[in-house]
Amino acid sequence: MIVAQTAARLRHLHTAPELLQVVNVWDVVSATAVAGLPGTRAIATASHSIAASFGYADGEHIPADLMLDMCGRIARAVEVPVTADLEAGYGDAGETIRRAIGEGIAGANLEDQLKPLADSVAAVSAAVSAAEGEGVPFALNARTDAWLRGKERPREVWVADAIERGRAYLDAGATCVFVPGNFGEDVVAELVDGIGERRVSLIGLPDVPSPTRLEELGVARLSYGPYTQRVVLGALQDLASDLHDGGVLPSGIRALN
Repeated sequence: MIVAQTAARLRHLHTAPELLQVVNVWDVVSATAVAGLPGTRAIATASHSIAASFGYADGEHIPADLMLDMCGRIARAVEVPVTADLEAGYGDAGETIRRAIGEGIAGANLEDQLKPLADSVAAVSAAVSAAEGEGVPFALNARTDAWLRGKERPREVWVADAIERGRAYLDAGATCVFVPGNFGEDVVAELVDGIGERRVSLIGLPDVPSPTRLEELGVARLSYGPYTQRVVLGALQDLASDLHDGGVLPSGIRALN
């Protein structure tokens, strides 16, 4: 089964000594543009960006069918493993992961939305069991919103919560633990120490250390969420503004589509 082989590759990339950087994409043309780069070993979808492309707000407002269809189109268009952002599983984490595997997806984010720990562990377990039932060594990036939804708490409280949740998700079979947030090296080091080397996944934000430093600290993975699409949209808006002001198209445009 091809997806099983692809998933095994993706799992290895998460545990290898080198930091896995995944640039987030939202449709086939953005995926093929990134996948064509020699430094691309895997790519990630961004649920926020895909939802926005179809006119939906982030947060599981897009129908699961539409999200899975786009993720599948992306997976079939590229040769590298694709890990999909599947939010909180659209009401049924196990079934959503099973369907994602059917679309050729090799890994996924699954967020806890800071729900009770027992419920969140059950969702991770359901996702892992579904993948095992399909015979796929799925790379599950279990996300905790300990910072995103709980950063108003004292630092030591939300960090401890992230570590407790992260360990529980790993025990339930997750490949690594995604702790998105804008924090510095001291917090990163605490998370790696508490959750484990090559077990922590982060998002690139202003206060987060450079990829080189994250690799030294033992971080497994770095992604960029909706920010890649925002950069592209900003460039489009700037170009449109320049054209409206009498400018012309720049030279050297690459035919990536």
